[in-house]
Amino acid sequence: MPNQLAKETSPYLLQHADNPVDWYAWGEEALERARKEDKPILLSIGYSACHWCHVMAHQSFENEAIAALMNEKFINIKVDREERPDIDTVYMEAVQTLTGHGGWPLTVFLTPEGKPFYGGTYFPPEDRDGMPGLPRVLEAAAEAYHQRRQDIEATAQKLKETMSKPIIADTQPLVVDLLVKAYLSLKKDYDSSNGGFGTAPKFPQPLALDYLLRYYHRHRDETALEVVTHSLEKMARGGIYDQIGGGFHRYATDGHWQVPHFEKMLYDNAQLSQVYLHAYLVTGDGLFRSIATETLDYVLREMTDAKGGFYSAQDADTEGTEGTYYLWTPKEITEAVGEVNSKEVIEYYGVTEKGNFDERNILHVAADKAKAELIEKARVVLLEKRQQRVRPGRDEKVLASWNGLMLASLAEAACALNRPDYLAAATANGRFLLDTMISDGRLNHSYKDGEARIDGYLDDYAMVIEGLLSLHLVTFAGRWLTQAIKLAGVMVDEFWDKKEETFYDTGRGQEELFVRPRSTYDGVFPSAGSAASMALLKLSRLTGNQEWRRLAVQSLRSVRELMQRYPLGFANWLSALDFYLSRPMEIAIIGPRDDPAAGELLKTICSTWLPGKVTAARDPGDTAPAELSLFEDRAMVDGKPAVYVCRDYTCKAPIIDPAKLSVELSG
Repeated sequence: MPNQLAKETSPYLLQHADNPVDWYAWGEEALERARKEDKPILLSIGYSACHWCHVMAHQSFENEAIAALMNEKFINIKVDREERPDIDTVYMEAVQTLTGHGGWPLTVFLTPEGKPFYGGTYFPPEDRDGMPGLPRVLEAAAEAYHQRRQDIEATAQKLKETMSKPIIADTQPLVVDLLVKAYLSLKKDYDSSNGGFGTAPKFPQPLALDYLLRYYHRHRDETALEVVTHSLEKMARGGIYDQIGGGFHRYATDGHWQVPHFEKMLYDNAQLSQVYLHAYLVTGDGLFRSIATETLDYVLREMTDAKGGFYSAQDADTEGTEGTYYLWTPKEITEAVGEVNSKEVIEYYGVTEKGNFDERNILHVAADKAKAELIEKARVVLLEKRQQRVRPGRDEKVLASWNGLMLASLAEAACALNRPDYLAAATANGRFLLDTMISDGRLNHSYKDGEARIDGYLDDYAMVIEGLLSLHLVTFAGRWLTQAIKLAGVMVDEFWDKKEETFYDTGRGQEELFVRPRSTYDGVFPSAGSAASMALLKLSRLTGNQEWRRLAVQSLRSVRELMQRYPLGFANWLSALDFYLSRPMEIAIIGPRDDPAAGELLKTICSTWLPGKVTAARDPGDTAPAELSLFEDRAMVDGKPAVYVCRDYTCKAPIIDPAKLSVELSG
């Protein structure tokens, strides 16, 4: 019999609907039952593309004996961390505080009031390699709950005090020296042999790479640029990049980008496509342009809903085995591309009879030289052949925050690379977000099976705002800018705590958890706080709203010391700080979007990477937001589209010539 999860829409929860475990989704029904029966709660948090989540499910949650023990002693709750990031943030921090480490699957034991008292990550089905088996952990947790309740309450109270420490903003000035110290620290962590930072497992770290591009732009430090370009080249040649279909896997298990965990996440590909695009605009290197476009093409081909939303993830596993969709033998490649071409293709991708993963091959670029036309034809043929295989599972829920990241990258690429297909997809996504994900002026977090649900979190608002700002520029449409400004107002009203002087992840009316979550750590994607700060800094420049600027600066002050001490975990904060400290440049472009002259001016703006600029566009036939002082007294020149380049709201004479505009922007 299916359990309670059969009523859910989350693909991850539905994967567990037929478990013999009597799972509940997080909600009052499960919590009330725990209180009524005086049972502790076993909270299991994961996500659909998580390999070890699947492993633990197969080993333990599908095991009748273990499930019976769970059902006897606990109320069991499953949470999709992507659907409920607030719950994940709170209990991940609790487990990290208790044990010193965390990860997914996350296993947490709670009182019926939601107070955590023990936790961990993956537990095997029996004692193994120094790890306690899940049955032993279950018995110990149940015994502790019923026999040592006073100790549990004391542990939970200490946890709450630790996790609820007041925010104290640093009173020291925000100065460029902070950026320099952070750069020097990042440089120490840089792997000069393989690119990237640290050792295995190795994550791509697009936020840090984008910050280093900003640092190069500010200081013209060639080493900073070398760190970025070398890292991007190594990743592009490695197995972490899908050499056939485009797009990046989540991370590499080794130090040289060879063997990935094979899941593909939307947020990774949104951010990596953007940083490769930025690197192309800075260097002109065609490799970076190719990787950016191949990654975006992958998203449009395999991760896009018919209504315009972008799906969340593709699994690592195919039919229960990791990575098989992406692996090749020499024989398979020869059969696909033909005997004549196979030798060069096999050498280029480093394919051997022995293989480099389960006696098969993860493709990577192993040869320095090959006929580009031959390899491109082979890629097309191999992709067609691969698409005949059983594909990995796909998580088809649409998340507002991740869609905002993807929208920003896609719109920026549409503008910089003159790609009408990217523009069409970005516009469709913008319409989807505004028409489907917003109700009564409030943003929803998740969409699946025709239903938008769960009140939006801080990162949803901040990242959608960023996406809408990028879409506004490439389309000139006032609708996107107007909505970005409106959402910013809601964001401040809902998530800014006036007493604590900080942003929280959850809004005023959202569920009260063990503590109110506040994420500051920039991990695989921007923290909600850093994303909100960046969005408000940009909008304050566009609108002149100084209160929004003050909130952003206050947020920066709250992580001032952390930014310079732990730059890899605060890279988006550093980018926001760089933006704040940059000389303000506001650019207004006035003219009909379909006028070729306006198109040329826009292309000039988009092809010049200026991380400190804000840009707004106005089509005279469209309605401009009333809040935008940048458009006041700005008009076309003798009927021709014009660009106004302003610094600190003081504008130079309008420019109608793209060549002169290029000179002005580069000055």
